[in-house]
Amino acid sequence: MKKIIILIPVFNDWESLKKLIVEISQHVKFLEEYLFEIIVINDASNIKRPEISKPNNINSLKILNMKKNNGHARCNAFGIRYINNNEKFDNIILMDGDGEDRPEEIKSLLKEIQNDPNVSVVAKRVKRSEGPFFQFLYKMHKMLTFIFTGKRINFGNYSCLIKSDVEKISSKPCLWSSFSGTVKKNISKLNEINSTRGSRYFGPSKMSLFKLLIHSFSIIAVFKFQVFLRSIFFIFILIFTSQIYEDISFFFLSLILIFNLIILVVSFRESHQKLLASQNNLDIIEDISR
Repeated sequence: MKKIIILIPVFNDWESLKKLIVEISQHVKFLEEYLFEIIVINDASNIKRPEISKPNNINSLKILNMKKNNGHARCNAFGIRYINNNEKFDNIILMDGDGEDRPEEIKSLLKEIQNDPNVSVVAKRVKRSEGPFFQFLYKMHKMLTFIFTGKRINFGNYSCLIKSDVEKISSKPCLWSSFSGTVKKNISKLNEINSTRGSRYFGPSKMSLFKLLIHSFSIIAVFKFQVFLRSIFFIFILIFTSQIYEDISFFFLSLILIFNLIILVVSFRESHQKLLASQNNLDIIEDISR
């Protein structure tokens, strides 16, 4: 029987977590060839946690309480390292705790793993639930990522990783800043399932415009050397055409320089030292047995 650990970061959104855990249990009920465990990373929530029970179809439910708030990406980074170093498992499923990663798609992830057990699977977004402005920004992000890195990154955290890939990325400095960028950079082959982004269970999205920009730049910054090399190429083209289109060339040249400066600054978020030391931020481990 294969052991699947589902990793879920949470900050204050306890009601969504409670609903998600119940729905996960309902959707894995008939997947009898797997043993499911859930590990929740509590990112130093400042709202009192309600009573949470372990559903019958979940073998184990643990809550890892952190001392200080580090943010969503770093909770995932810590969780991946913790599981790799302390748990026995065959696969890790990463998912958000607010309902936007739909639990019914766990079956699709595991079916793809069954078909090709040596390749990790990511949930490719084919339909999103956000408004037109957010979708426009998301398309701009994908376009910029492809232009400056040559990579198509059309997935987020929702994924099912094989054990060898978990071991591979668990010590990468860029994991401290961006999960999807780290996966795309370090895992050469990935399978995909089509995924529809769900609606949040409760309340509006906590993703502000600033956080969205940092998230986007953090992904691109994983490939900073490709960004710098491609930018040099673009700059040469702009210099060559500047005699014909002087104002336009100067405008785009300025944008490229500013963009590279931002990527350089954001890349400093990556930290091998902080990733390795993240275990020191762990406070109490709660095993929810009922």
